[in-house]
Amino acid sequence: MMVEYFLRLALLLPLLALLIWGSLRLTRYLQTRMVGAAASGKRIELVETSLVAPGLKLAVVRFHDREILLGCSRGGLVRLGEAQASVQPSEIETQ
Repeated sequence: MMVEYFLRLALLLPLLALLIWGSLRLTRYLQTRMVGAAASGKRIELVETSLVAPGLKLAVVRFHDREILLGCSRGGLVRLGEAQASVQPSEIETQ
């Protein structure tokens, strides 16, 4: 009985480690892909997000030299405010 437990443990622990490693690699790949898409001349850019409550988030999106504050919930998106963009992405690269 104890041998069976150790055999299962010996099989499942490497499998669990492989799943964790794979999910970390996938997360890193998707993050670099999203950053690359924003830097490739897209007109819309997600500047910042903030979790207000479970299921309720604030997001700042840059679109056509404007920063738009959005409220994101399970019910949808609501535009809360808009302002002129303070720093352009091209200005950050040259500094």
